[in-house]
Amino acid sequence: MFLVTSRGFSVGAALFIVLMIDAGPVGAQNKPAAEDPAVDLQWAVKIPTRDGVKLNATVFTAHGQKEPQPVIFTFTPYIGDSYTDRAVYFAKHGYVYALVDVRGRGNSGGEFWPFENESHDGYDVVEWLAKQLYCNGKVTMWGGSYAGFDQWTVLKEFPPHLATIVPAAAAHPGVDFPFQYNIFGPYDLQWLTFTSGVTSNGSLFGNSSFWAAKAREMYMSHAAYQDYDKLVGNPSAVFQKWVAHPTPDSYYDAMVPSPEQYKKISMPILTITGHYDGDQPGAFTYYKRHMQYGTAEAKANHYLIVGPWDHAGTRTPKAEVGGLKFAAASVLDLNKLHTEWFDWAMKGGAKPEFLKKRVAYYLVGADEWKYADSLESIANATKTLYLGSSGAAGDVFHSGTLSEGKPGTAAAADSWTYDPLDTRPGRAEPEDDPNYLTSQRAALNLFGEGVVYHTEQFAEATEVTGFAKLTLWLKLDVPDTDLEADLFEILPDGGSVTLTSATMRARYRESLREAKPVPAGATEKYVFDNFTFFSRRIGKGSRLRLLVSSINSTGTEKNYNSGGVVAAETGKDAKTAHITLVHDAQHGSALELPIAKP
Repeated sequence: MFLVTSRGFSVGAALFIVLMIDAGPVGAQNKPAAEDPAVDLQWAVKIPTRDGVKLNATVFTAHGQKEPQPVIFTFTPYIGDSYTDRAVYFAKHGYVYALVDVRGRGNSGGEFWPFENESHDGYDVVEWLAKQLYCNGKVTMWGGSYAGFDQWTVLKEFPPHLATIVPAAAAHPGVDFPFQYNIFGPYDLQWLTFTSGVTSNGSLFGNSSFWAAKAREMYMSHAAYQDYDKLVGNPSAVFQKWVAHPTPDSYYDAMVPSPEQYKKISMPILTITGHYDGDQPGAFTYYKRHMQYGTAEAKANHYLIVGPWDHAGTRTPKAEVGGLKFAAASVLDLNKLHTEWFDWAMKGGAKPEFLKKRVAYYLVGADEWKYADSLESIANATKTLYLGSSGAAGDVFHSGTLSEGKPGTAAAADSWTYDPLDTRPGRAEPEDDPNYLTSQRAALNLFGEGVVYHTEQFAEATEVTGFAKLTLWLKLDVPDTDLEADLFEILPDGGSVTLTSATMRARYRESLREAKPVPAGATEKYVFDNFTFFSRRIGKGSRLRLLVSSINSTGTEKNYNSGGVVAAETGKDAKTAHITLVHDAQHGSALELPIAKP
């Protein structure tokens, strides 16, 4: 649903990845044969909510259905018609399926305020569906992205007839949408225009050239991010409300389960995300918080699948993403898996054979599925690599080092300069980069705004699976700036594969909820602990590349380093940042990698 554009990920690529959100058609392997029996349809079904607003549903049942069945519904702002193929599939496989437009979208009544009404409305939908003659009293939900969020926000209200949820790529307000770790992006307005009014607006949403041009216009003119809705031509009260809430606070907290609500969860849950899923941070936040607060019994029935997929691939997998190709085993028939899950959770059937353990993840590089009892049990070792250099680490050809040897006593540091008025990085970004995971454009075009470190070649193939962690000791002369860390595998032939990345707004280095200006000239610890999950067998002869840089992209809200309200800053507020990365004996800047040994 939301992707922060990094130096290694162009605006065009971001728009390409999220283009269809979760409304893509069923994969070819799921299309019913021509001789399959037809389904029956109930059009314009009106579902009442507690405040009198009526939500619109289209209900699909098996042709001539005699006995009541469990009901699956998708609760969506993208207009129910987008999911007709899914509805037909499940109606032919033993379920009733309802496509329900959220409040204020499609043919539903009321006004759409993203994320704010779905919890109570969804509760009312569950309980209304459970009373219908075609329902046996068990209701579940299907969908990803916003429809993944819907499942968690409805679950926290605990409707009695909700039997299970299967959230895919679930967006998490206050984590990865409408900002990612407190950094907004112009994609917000693209999405809000997609969901403005009652129609689909799909063609406008999909016009990547228009959106790339508008993001570039804001970037080049040094306009305030808070005025971007007017620049686009869609003044939005929702956008302005989001800008007024730039950190995780009570506004976003009310949309998702609280610790006490996680403790009360008892139903089976299947969480799905991908290595390259833009909402992976959200999906893992729900999962990790349930693992933290949930009961032992509930956690035992929470399964996790992490595939080599992008955002759309968490519902319709493909064997190629961003220039990387995977084996046929990566292309799961997720409709079939969902059907098996629903049969197990609501009909007393066998648990899906694919779910051999509670965690299933795809090891890229080996092209195989692997299993674990928990996330924590995957990695059984940690490789700590210390940053070092001779004082010059400014590009890929004159880089610093990543090694297991601790730094010596001599003072050592690298530095770079970030001028927010420098538009060369933005001008160099392509509108679209279909090979965004294998491109080296960003690493080769730092424009002096970052530093690079390499390991020696790996002596043997090594599985790295989990979440990396980077600890840096930095010295800044501005009260705030935005930073990014990117990790790559550099293949023996010189090719590059993006592994993971992390971002940080310096004022939130200690807490995402509390801003703390950076003291000028002080050397302070910055811990990047929000890297995305990845699983890759690093090949023998490969090296790792770590890129640490300032964020200067058309795909993100620009931080002009003044320490004021970032969304209100313009070029007039710009302060040039001089950043020093210290890596001596007293300040061991280091990268920690989760290693899965045989």
